[in-house]
Amino acid sequence: MGSGAGEEMGGSPVIVERVEILLTDIPAKFPRNDAIQPFHKQETPIVRVFASNGAVGTGYTYTLGTGGSSIVALIRDHLAPALIGQDARLIERNWLRLWRTTNATTPGAITSLAIAAIDIALWDLRCQSAGLPLHILAGGAHARLPLYDTEGGWLNLPKDEIVENAREAVAGGFRGFKLKVGRPIAEDLDRLQAVREVVPASVEFMVDANQSFALDDALRRARHYEQLGLAWFEEPLPADDVSGHARLAQSTSVPIAIGETIYSIGQFREYLQAGACSLVQVDVARIGGITPWLKVAHMAQAFNLAVAPHYLMELHVSLACAVPNARWVEHIPQLDEFLRSTMTVDTDGYAVPPDAPGVGIDWDWQAVDAKLVGSRIVVR
Repeated sequence: MGSGAGEEMGGSPVIVERVEILLTDIPAKFPRNDAIQPFHKQETPIVRVFASNGAVGTGYTYTLGTGGSSIVALIRDHLAPALIGQDARLIERNWLRLWRTTNATTPGAITSLAIAAIDIALWDLRCQSAGLPLHILAGGAHARLPLYDTEGGWLNLPKDEIVENAREAVAGGFRGFKLKVGRPIAEDLDRLQAVREVVPASVEFMVDANQSFALDDALRRARHYEQLGLAWFEEPLPADDVSGHARLAQSTSVPIAIGETIYSIGQFREYLQAGACSLVQVDVARIGGITPWLKVAHMAQAFNLAVAPHYLMELHVSLACAVPNARWVEHIPQLDEFLRSTMTVDTDGYAVPPDAPGVGIDWDWQAVDAKLVGSRIVVR
């Protein structure tokens, strides 16, 4: 790209000189299962973008046990080469260039996850250059947001344990508690009722089906869930079943939450236009990075819907605090062993975004190196 494109934006271009790609494995802290899969480890591809001004931006993405090497290969073979020599400041232009570079595989999970790592790194560079944290540069809507806990409610945990976990979450100041569902209906309802009895009305209670139900089952369960005062019924049906979600949403007073397994802005648009959800759980890695995440959040605001992003709390705390319609941050700590400092939580159960310039991830590179799968890849 010629220098003219950078000069149009004002100032000197910040040229991408090289890209480093790392793949790491983070074992789950304990055995976790939802209704469709076990969660044994998080594969975490990390991208570092080195710019001509000496700054380094870091981004990352993830999968839950499969596909990490495929993401690395896509970045190494196609995305990183397309980024070399580009002006790192031109976030929208670079995102679209990468999207079009992989046109044959978009929209798709691997492509979105791969582009996300680069886009997050470019936003990290942008925030560093501006001397601002992400939550301010991207909007600055909130100083903090309430935190809800998912760690205590996994489907494989016995009833007594989830009840105790719910008690501990309430005592620990969490503002909400989420329970996984997907067992036989009588068993799920028994577990839900037991947890409901120890979660006071001042603490929200959510359920998550992880796309496991057919429509008839979801309709029947939703009628029972109405008696529990749930904050939402999450991913009741497969993510590509927009019409099924619309029918379910129209049949129940329980808010329907979707979004963690949606990989394009267009599919979110279809959900919103169809009235197929009441709450949007857009995931910054799976949607393709910060650039499209913000578009989805603002689109949800146009439909008067709240945002409660999925997973990746260390990054989502900053994004959620950037937009006015964000309501929650989800508590599933996974990056702790890779960080020099972890997410700040107030004593009353609110997550606080970091104030240092950048996207807010304070990497411990020695710890990262200790968990590398293979070697670092450098693209120039």
